[in-house]
Amino acid sequence: MRALIQRVARAQVDVDGATVGEIGPGLLILICAMQGDAEAQADRLASKIAKLRIFKDDEGRMNRSVLDIGGAALVVSQFTLAADTARGNRPGFSTAAPPAEGEKLYEYFAAQVQARGIPVATGRFGADMAVSLVNDGPVTIWMDTET
Repeated sequence: MRALIQRVARAQVDVDGATVGEIGPGLLILICAMQGDAEAQADRLASKIAKLRIFKDDEGRMNRSVLDIGGAALVVSQFTLAADTARGNRPGFSTAAPPAEGEKLYEYFAAQVQARGIPVATGRFGADMAVSLVNDGPVTIWMDTET
């Protein structure tokens, strides 16, 4: 699985002009299931993200997790994280999990983040979503269970 994690002051996702998920301080997690991924990758990624120390402590150092600050997570599916740009100018997405598998793992991942004590809001899998955020820092971290 691949994830792009952004530390945010707030974030929301709209579908057809209606807000379907929003959070205050916490993490915007753009997530992509790759071919061959299973629940084990989702578990490992959810655990790592829950403990990721990217929030400031009292001394201004990134030493606190989303759990430590009582933050939330907005989890949004993003198959374009599987983009292969090695050839030509049009990215390929053949390494992304097929839609049915991707949706299952996306929902499983969101549930695993929530099971670790983090309030979770989500986008809508497969929808044309408008994501807005206020990136805090900015802090943006790329994670891949294969690296």
